[in-house]
Amino acid sequence: EVAREAGRRRTFAVISHPDAGKSTLTEALALHAAAISSAGAVHGKGDRRGVTSDWMEMEQDRGISITSAALRIDYGDRVLNLVDTPGHADFSEDTYRVLSAVDCAIMLLDSAKGLEPQTLKLFDVCRARKMPVITFVNKWDRPGREPLELLDEIEQRIGLRPTPLNWPVGIAGDFRG
Repeated sequence: EVAREAGRRRTFAVISHPDAGKSTLTEALALHAAAISSAGAVHGKGDRRGVTSDWMEMEQDRGISITSAALRIDYGDRVLNLVDTPGHADFSEDTYRVLSAVDCAIMLLDSAKGLEPQTLKLFDVCRARKMPVITFVNKWDRPGREPLELLDEIEQRIGLRPTPLNWPVGIAGDFRG
């Protein structure tokens, strides 16, 4: 029974530098999986609420994640756990602990900033642990760098040859799909 239950479960850490959109992506994935009924945003306006994973009052006030938070998503006969991690270096020990307990990492890159120092450190931890990493480029709705430039940066700075599964249509800041 325990082995069967363990086999149904996968745990993903959402990692990156500060302000890449980790909490907002986690919230969007939970919404699309019907794990929550409405999605918030870290920098919400008007009647928009904060994200589920930023549960501490200090996180809500500052608009940053200070602790890691796990969200459970049922997907078919699988159970997916998304762990939203802090991006700020001041709270990186929490993220490193999470990386010792997950199956895979989802690394976010900002389309304008690319690979930031904190993201590189986290990637090095994943590489040392031989952990699979899925890279997601976020914030295409804002002015940013060219997609090929970002792919070159990934290849040159961390030594991986990226294989895009989706490609942005339009130019950064005028994203069409």
